[in-house]
Formats: sequence, C-alpha cells, structure tokens
Amino acid sequence: MTDFTLHNIETAPKDSHALLDNSLSAFGMIPNLHAVMAEAPGLLEGYQRLHQLFLDSSFDDEETTVVWQAINVEHECHYCVPAHTGIAKSMKVDDAITEALRNETPLPTSKLEALRDFTLSVVRNRGNVDNEAVQAFLDAGFTKRQVLEVVLGVAQKVMSNYTNHLADTPVDKPFEKFEWHKAD
Repeated sequence: MTDFTLHNIETAPKDSHALLDNSLSAFGMIPNLHAVMAEAPGLLEGYQRLHQLFLDSSFDDEETTVVWQAINVEHECHYCVPAHTGIAKSMKVDDAITEALRNETPLPTSKLEALRDFTLSVVRNRGNVDNEAVQAFLDAGFTKRQVLEVVLGVAQKVMSNYTNHLADTPVDKPFEKFEWHKAD
C-alpha cells in the first residue's frame, strides 16, 4: 500500500497551512484524516467546507449521525466509524442510535430507520433511487430539501471514506476505544 504522510503545519504544502490551523481550532488537534488530506489542499478545503455545510443542514444531531454512520458502515470505513462514534457522543446522541448504526441493527424509531434506508439507497444505487424510495422517505416526515441534503452528506463521506481506504489512515488516539469492524 502507498505510504501517505500525516502532515502537520510544518510539513504540509503551504496551501494547507491555514486549513490545518482551522482543524486545530475546531478540534484542538489535527485529525489524522485532515493530516492525510493536507497533501491535496483542495481536498482538505472541500472536505472542511462540506463538513460545515452538512452540520448546517436541516437535519438534527441524531439525523446527521444516522446519515454519516450509515455511509461509514456501508463503506466499511475503519477510521470514520470510530471517529463518528466519538463525535456522536460529543453531540449527546443516544448510544442506542450509535450502536444500532455500528451493528446494522434496527434503530429506535421508524423515522430514523427511514433515513438510514434512504441514505443507503442513495449510496448503493449511486443516486438512481426509484420514486417509491423517495416517496417512502417523504412519507416518513422528511422533505425534498432533505432528499438533497442526503446527497450532501454522501459527498462529504465519499471524500473521507475513500481517502481513509487509500491511505489506511490511523484512527486518532481519542477514538481508538471506539474501534470498529464490520459484522460478519
């Protein structure tokens, strides 16, 4: 496997310096994902921007977690599942939601289950979701805006999940306790 550098502000390309400063300010550290992405400043900038846009979407914290983790688990991302487990805890998302997502077991509400189902349909079908799936999502209480916001979440997670697969990004120390492997 290709060795990717975990950059810091001194080793990163100049165009990534301010972006890594943003990471330090936001997280109190440079997450290893950002350290890898710093090799390509446009990727890191795009990821940071999409991350903020998705946080600013109309989804609440539980729904945001469902979208992120449904994608992370589907993509079998060894880095993002533990990281978003920690993020969900910091967002005070019920551990039952996190565990159901990590273990691919039923979520506590039919609305959250509909969100996971729709998100997975978008991922698995590469956006070619049939009208029945869209209608089921809308019937569960979501909006057309949220149909498109799922696409935003998918775009963000493709950037991180694929980077982590390519770079075999090491899980950050604070998230190691949330290590995850796809159930057989």
